[in-house]
Amino acid sequence: MARFGFIHDKLDLKMLELYLLARAAGPLKVESLTELVMRHEGVEYFDFAEATAELVESGHLTLTEEGYSITEKGRTNSAACESSLPYSVRRRCAQDLAPVNAALRRNAQVRGEKRVNGDGSIMARMTLDDDGGNLLTIELLCPSEAQADRLIAGFRGRPEQVYNDVLEALSSHGEEEERG
Repeated sequence: MARFGFIHDKLDLKMLELYLLARAAGPLKVESLTELVMRHEGVEYFDFAEATAELVESGHLTLTEEGYSITEKGRTNSAACESSLPYSVRRRCAQDLAPVNAALRRNAQVRGEKRVNGDGSIMARMTLDDDGGNLLTIELLCPSEAQADRLIAGFRGRPEQVYNDVLEALSSHGEEEERG
């Protein structure tokens, strides 16, 4: 491993990974974790890949379809050694994680799923939450999976607009009747 920057050996690299994942708002995709770790001087890709595999094997991290998550064992060990990481590295991690965590929180609040009904029809369910709970849930019957996918993608792309349009449509109905 290279001897420049603050990451000098595999242990430093493992501490960095645990530190990042302990502060992530959710599981990190392989690409996101790679990008966050590789921003630090002294990190080489193959050392990173090896350290990550060892952390999974030792039970400090788990890897699922959603990405890498820290386990309770990893969280405990991270807390015990985080002071070993220089302040500048910890500060940089916080800066680098801010946009990633914002995106993870948004994705957790905007969800879409499709379900096949007993008769073979497809139901698209789209949900918008905020910190206080559910704001909007829409379920639509779709003739095909492709249409359900399009509706879910459209909802995920602009959930606030859908929410506001529904509110406006429901609120303005009474005003039109009063004028008419």
